[in-house]
Amino acid sequence: MFARSPVINQSGPTEFVFRVFTTVPEFQVLLFLLFLLLYLLILCGNTAIIWVVCTHSSLRTPMYFFLCNLSFLEICYTSVVVPLMLSNIWGAQKPIPLAGCGTQMFFFVTLGSTDCFLLAIMSYDRYVAICHPLHYTVIMTQRLCVQMVVCAVGLALLLSLQLTALIFTLPFCGHRREINHFLCDVPPVLRLACADTRVHQAVLYVVGILVLTVPFLLICVSYVFIASAILRIRSAEGRRRAFSTCSSHLTVVLLQYGCCSLVYLRPRSSTSEDEDRHIALVYTFVTPLLNPLIYTLRNKDVKGALRNAVLGKAASEAS
Repeated sequence: MFARSPVINQSGPTEFVFRVFTTVPEFQVLLFLLFLLLYLLILCGNTAIIWVVCTHSSLRTPMYFFLCNLSFLEICYTSVVVPLMLSNIWGAQKPIPLAGCGTQMFFFVTLGSTDCFLLAIMSYDRYVAICHPLHYTVIMTQRLCVQMVVCAVGLALLLSLQLTALIFTLPFCGHRREINHFLCDVPPVLRLACADTRVHQAVLYVVGILVLTVPFLLICVSYVFIASAILRIRSAEGRRRAFSTCSSHLTVVLLQYGCCSLVYLRPRSSTSEDEDRHIALVYTFVTPLLNPLIYTLRNKDVKGALRNAVLGKAASEAS
């Protein structure tokens, strides 16, 4: 089912264009500045987490190793989408070649899938830490952590390559087709094909189940055991700390999986192109921005490390 190679149909269009958010110049400026600000905040926030984790030995634990990888993914994920999006907000529609559209789709699906797999890995890490604290360092070794991240990236690459190749074997009618989106995502591109896409739609659902449903079910099972273990903790302070550690991760999980499921797992007859575009704004901007905010504002270790880094830099400059 996935064996076909990515042959670009020569009878199809040579380029796509993205539908503009608005044609009013004043609103274009406001949207450009808003999205640019959010993008810069995402870059700065996630870069700060990577820097703090890499420079503070107290944070060199499996949980922060995964958090560091998640921040790196968020930076790459938004950078695949936002710069091109910003260039299309201001001014005339700028076409994207068919090969460029396929490249963006490949990296977008790869990074998004890896993000979902990594969130499932992080829930397993929390499960081991809370349910098996005495064996945590024995189970969650550095080698296992690296292997899990590599497997997540490898599986995401495989699924993304096969899905993107399958999509771009379809013929697209016309020279220039308008995508009702701000990126080359799978559902809006599929809608532009002038051929039967039922097989492609079925493959998309299969990939969606592998990337979204299976990891989410594993996360749910992990949190059932985690909740049971937290309720058995006798001290109120211990329960509060355990819940605080998990609630940050759970907030990101619900937002990420919820929004992605609405786009990729809903029946096509019940989906709206405009709704999909609005929902995509959430997992393009809100989730990557919440990642550093949630994990810093709700995490004493990260806040302490950031505070010490800032104070240390200020002291060194003063001297």
